[in-house]
Amino acid sequence: MYRKIMVPVDLAHLDVIEPALKTVADLARHYDAEVCYVGVTATTPGSVARTPEEYQQKLETFAQQRSQVHGQPVSTHLITDPDPIADLDDLLIEAIDAVGADLVVMPTHPPQHLDVLVPSHGGTVATHTDVSVFLVRPAKQ
Repeated sequence: MYRKIMVPVDLAHLDVIEPALKTVADLARHYDAEVCYVGVTATTPGSVARTPEEYQQKLETFAQQRSQVHGQPVSTHLITDPDPIADLDDLLIEAIDAVGADLVVMPTHPPQHLDVLVPSHGGTVATHTDVSVFLVRPAKQ
């Protein structure tokens, strides 16, 4: 049913997105699908890498490590943007077509009142694309 699953990853916050990573591993095995890890970084130095090239290398290393977990083929797609925080939703929506994904798996937070003013990234992506979007909330403590 699915052949390419896109997963936005933030290499600075892997612990937060672990539930989504486990979900995509299960789905990739089940559907024998490729997983495309999408990273977004600024054009300026950040906490993960000093340059976009260094970030790309770290993203590729991460993807290969995850491939060992789920055994499916992986790919990466790096997006470099001067202001990734402000542009993130649009960049992820564009990446869906760029990588040819037919499913997106994204981490999200439980609904909050503030979502009325500032919608979640996952909610925005889900309402502005024609592919399926699977939002993974953190486990209840």
